[in-house]
Amino acid sequence: QVQLVESGGGLVQAGGSLRLSCAASGVILSINRMGWYRQPPGKQRELVAVITSGGSPNYADSVKGRFTISRDNAKNTMYLQMNSLKPEDTAVYYCNVQARSLLAASSRDYWGKGTLVTVSS
Repeated sequence: QVQLVESGGGLVQAGGSLRLSCAASGVILSINRMGWYRQPPGKQRELVAVITSGGSPNYADSVKGRFTISRDNAKNTMYLQMNSLKPEDTAVYYCNVQARSLLAASSRDYWGKGTLVTVSS
């Protein structure tokens, strides 16, 4: 099994910045794609950004130019630097990884429990 723990959420004023972290633990053989998703109040979960094992990022149009996704493969950790935050960025942010653990026959998706980001106007 792979466990994911997000941190870094909180309350920030519009225009401010936050940095989210997602640490993966367990007996991990490999981590492929890593990504951040978010679920605004009363809405469905949506993709924010993903990053491949090679470090290539992709972003939702709504966050391009403001958010930066990165990963540290040696630490099995992913980050999301969020700048110029807007009230519409308010959501629970979830970490998602595609990983293979020691006892698994193949890779599968794992999800964190989420961290709340609230942006006040």
